[in-house]
Amino acid sequence: MSSVQPAEANTPRKYQLFIDGQWVDAESGKTFTTPNPATGENLAEVSEGDKADIDKAVSAARRAFEGKWSKISARDRGRILYKLSKLIEEHSSELAALETADNGKPIRESAYVDLPQVAENFEYFAGWATKIEGETIPVPGQMFNYTLREPVGVCGQIIPWNFPLLMAAWKLAPALAAGNTVVLKPAEQTPVTAMELGKLFQEAGFPEGVVNIVPGYGETAGAALAAHPGIDK
Repeated sequence: MSSVQPAEANTPRKYQLFIDGQWVDAESGKTFTTPNPATGENLAEVSEGDKADIDKAVSAARRAFEGKWSKISARDRGRILYKLSKLIEEHSSELAALETADNGKPIRESAYVDLPQVAENFEYFAGWATKIEGETIPVPGQMFNYTLREPVGVCGQIIPWNFPLLMAAWKLAPALAAGNTVVLKPAEQTPVTAMELGKLFQEAGFPEGVVNIVPGYGETAGAALAAHPGIDK
């Protein structure tokens, strides 16, 4: 990554919700805008998810957890995560520019600190996918003592605004490596790079519903996700 410039906001980007492997409008039809804090210009128009959309995303994540994702071997989970890490590296200049335009941090921080760590985080946990295992513990008497590590199910993840893409990676990578599925709500102030990450999840070959991304406000989408009975962790 030689020379990276912040993204221009001359033509605002548009993002829908990413649910069940598809890009869809919010059930309400509402959208919100996110500005470039350095210029005040509109960077993106984003579909505004709420409880109805969270319900759809959780249902999609549950189907994926009980369906395709649970049937994929740990080795193949690791391969898909590794492919994602390479795609992030390929798109790192664009992602860094968007991170700075959406968040306002210096471009050198996005380009040379955050984005390398994002890719490295997915690469690291790709390796862990085949190394999560239980133990057999020797005990006296007629007993058999062992531990078994299993995925917990559907994970709800809410990301703050200060390290949007890096904190998404910190939450997504270990959850996916362990075999869980995810509903992610990025901060309403900084949703852009999370939505771009959704495109890379598609390109990497993640099955539909494994990762769902629902931008929206904390008091609506965030509260619905935090209180949802279908979320296991």
